[in-house]
Amino acid sequence: MKKKYLISLIIIILIILIYLILDYLSLIPHKTFSNDDFNISSYQSKIDKDNDGLDDQTDILLNARNYIETKPKYKSKYYSTGYPSDNYGVCTDVIGFALLNAGYDIKELLNKDVLENKDIYNIETVDKNIDFRRVNNLKTYFERNALKLTLDLNDIKEWQGGDIVVFPKHIGIISDKRNKKGIPYLIHHGGQIVYEEDVLNRYQIVGHYRIS
Repeated sequence: MKKKYLISLIIIILIILIYLILDYLSLIPHKTFSNDDFNISSYQSKIDKDNDGLDDQTDILLNARNYIETKPKYKSKYYSTGYPSDNYGVCTDVIGFALLNAGYDIKELLNKDVLENKDIYNIETVDKNIDFRRVNNLKTYFERNALKLTLDLNDIKEWQGGDIVVFPKHIGIISDKRNKKGIPYLIHHGGQIVYEEDVLNRYQIVGHYRIS
């Protein structure tokens, strides 16, 4: 009896551990919520930079999602074109393509800001093909050229799909999906299996921005 009990206990523990691991990897689906579920008005920008009929906020969100749907593989490489031209990328490329397809060429915008403000950016050798793919450089740029917003996740109404969020060594786009507490999902690329997941509260947030 004791042996059977021990085997049963081990099986139960293994099942729990497997569940926790799968949940941590965002492989177990959970019910998602929207702004409407929390009586939050969805933010819409008054600007449509690329004149495609979508406001910037919506455009950036949809572009980020379109990019991750290509399931880019994680690999840090240098591209003479600046933007990755194959199916590889890093976290900053989510931002790069989300902005580019909304009418903001962050490669050129950041390079211009760097050249005009070299004392602010900690860059030894300026190279516009890679500078815009560095988290610290993007944070410096957004601090100067975007709307700075709250870092408090409890202020859920201030977190909107299409916002940009920065961590010490990572960056992503805020999703319009939310968990049961109202905290939004994160659209990002760090080599994980699922690209849009409920992990925002796992990171130390050091920046929260809105383009327009």
